[in-house]
Amino acid sequence: MIRSYEYILSELPFVVRRTVRWGDCDPAGVVYTGRFPEYVLGALALFKEHIARASNDDRSFLGKQHGVGLPCRGMSFDFSGTLWPHTHNEVDIECFVGDIRTRTFDMHCVGRRPTGEPVFDARFSPICVRADARISTDIPESLRSTLQRFTRLTSEGTEKA
Repeated sequence: MIRSYEYILSELPFVVRRTVRWGDCDPAGVVYTGRFPEYVLGALALFKEHIARASNDDRSFLGKQHGVGLPCRGMSFDFSGTLWPHTHNEVDIECFVGDIRTRTFDMHCVGRRPTGEPVFDARFSPICVRADARISTDIPESLRSTLQRFTRLTSEGTEKA
């Protein structure tokens, strides 16, 4: 079986496996810091398609289903490991919805080697904008209820570590 360098490993939890390519690395063979946003955005694109499909709509654009655009308001990373090709050439990126506020929400990506060793924690925060006027707007209730289905909560209602 031929696999892509990025594919969905599991849907519950939602995990994308990304293979480190030689072109992602600096001359010392370590992944460039600037490649990590590409890893996260690729995983989030698959996650948003998954959320859109799960909300019983044929369209794969999550915001468009609810009448809004979802541009990036902010993105942050906390690195706890490095990646390099060959010996540690894969990273599993778990994606889930975090805080849901009035106009913005967080999508979290936790990157780990397949052995479970942490590599990074990332947060991507889109803001809802009206498609017709390109100004911020409250998260539509339909989108809010969809997002709530994809948070990382335990049965007790508290966030897992």
